[in-house]
Amino acid sequence: MNFPKDVRYTSEHEWIRVEGEEALVGITDYAQSELGEIVFIDVPTLGETVAQGEVFGSVEAVKTVSDLNMPATGEVLAVNENLEDHPELVNEDPYGEGWMIRIRLSDASELDSLMDAEAYEASLH
Repeated sequence: MNFPKDVRYTSEHEWIRVEGEEALVGITDYAQSELGEIVFIDVPTLGETVAQGEVFGSVEAVKTVSDLNMPATGEVLAVNENLEDHPELVNEDPYGEGWMIRIRLSDASELDSLMDAEAYEASLH
């Protein structure tokens, strides 16, 4: 399992990497391994502001569909279009090429409620 230290984690297995006033969001290495082969990503919230904890989309694997929960309130600026044709990137590189959305953060203080890599890894045991 991979637990990058430059991201924050939710208890629902999403991650967020802050880059100035914007951030990338995806699902963790643990989440993609539990879901299995990912076949489709659905993010209908482009252009919308989604509150922390609300659903911003879903990920479909061969055996299940799972909601994606927003780690911090923000406006969805972009969706990773590469995932349309290559959803397997989430399995192969969940913290890199497999990112799902780019957001503009509304309230950076919400990040304080998220876990760091150590706490997230501990939560899985």
